[in-house]
This record gives sequence, structure tokens and C-alpha cells, in this order.
Amino acid sequence: MAMTRRQKEVIDFLSSFTTRNGYSPSYEEIAAGLGLNSLATVHKHVTNLQSKGLLQREHNRSRSIDVIPQRPTRKITDRLPLLGRIAAGRPVEAIETAETISLGDIIGNREVYALEVRGDSMRDEHIVSGDYVLVERTNMANEGEIVVALVNGSDATLKRFYREGNLIRLQPSNTEMQPIYAPAGNVSIQGKVLGMLRKYA
Repeated sequence: MAMTRRQKEVIDFLSSFTTRNGYSPSYEEIAAGLGLNSLATVHKHVTNLQSKGLLQREHNRSRSIDVIPQRPTRKITDRLPLLGRIAAGRPVEAIETAETISLGDIIGNREVYALEVRGDSMRDEHIVSGDYVLVERTNMANEGEIVVALVNGSDATLKRFYREGNLIRLQPSNTEMQPIYAPAGNVSIQGKVLGMLRKYA
């Protein structure tokens, strides 16, 4: 659940105060702890956090502001069981392993972001609309790499990258589409593709 910086400070103060004292703070104690001059401001933050399901109050009990424990969200670095290999050609014996895999194994320490693909210009690379590409943030690319390129400072596109003299050729992997040619000065590399994710359900 998204919180403002001040709301996060309220939650943190409530949690630490309750842990330290064994009971929740009053509005006055929250205001003093956070350096707020107005109890109305404290009430507004508490009410907003309650509406987000992050706090609960019992109106018939004093010191009744309780932080609701949140279920931990699965992080992108969580590891998944890697149970073996599966044949996409001839069947192979299925042997379960005790290995794991995470996105960290793929991206390492590189600065990586994801983009959702729109369009079919890379379909012959088996990258189609709705897929997610993992992109390493870089402004350099080698010949033939799949890149995110910005053309004329405004048009971003996913293509294979080639230099041809003073021109850059951005080559689609779709025989029905023509390459994009642009002066090298008009093309900036935003990143290069490391991998692709596809969701089936």
C-alpha cells in the first residue's frame, strides 16, 4: 500500500512507541514525537492510514491506535525452485534437482528495468506484444544487439542495432516491416535487452 513520507513516519513512530512501551501512543504523543503542532494533522494522518487498512482504532478504548501487520510482498529477488530441465524436442528423463533461480541470477549487478512490449516488430525473435523485456540501462551497444533506441529525441523503439556509415539501422525482426534509418546523431541507446518474460495466465 502506497504511503506518503509523513504517513510512513507516523507508522514507524507508532510501531516503535508500541514496541517500547507496550501500548500505543496518544495523539499528543504522536504530535510531540513527530514535531507536529496540530492534533488535527495527526488525526488526518491516522484517519487516512486507517482507510488504507494500515491502522485500526477502537473508539471505546483509550490508546487504541494499532498498526495492522502487513503480509510481506514477494520481492523480485525471491528465489524460485529450479526443479530441473524440460525437453522442448525429444523427451528427456525428468530428474528433480534442489537448485533455485532468481532474476538476480540473470541480471547480476547490472542496472536493469522492464518494459512491456507493444507491437510485433520483434516477433521473429519470439518477442511479441504483451511480453516484458529486461533491459540493461546503457548508452552503448554492439552490432546486432537488441536495443531500446530513442529516435529524434522522442520515439522509443525496440530493434536490432547496426551502424552503416553515418547512419544507424534499427532492424525489426519481422519480414513484413522495414528497417528504420536515422543519422547517428539522432539515435540514442537507452539500453540493451538481456531477457524476456511472458505471462500466460
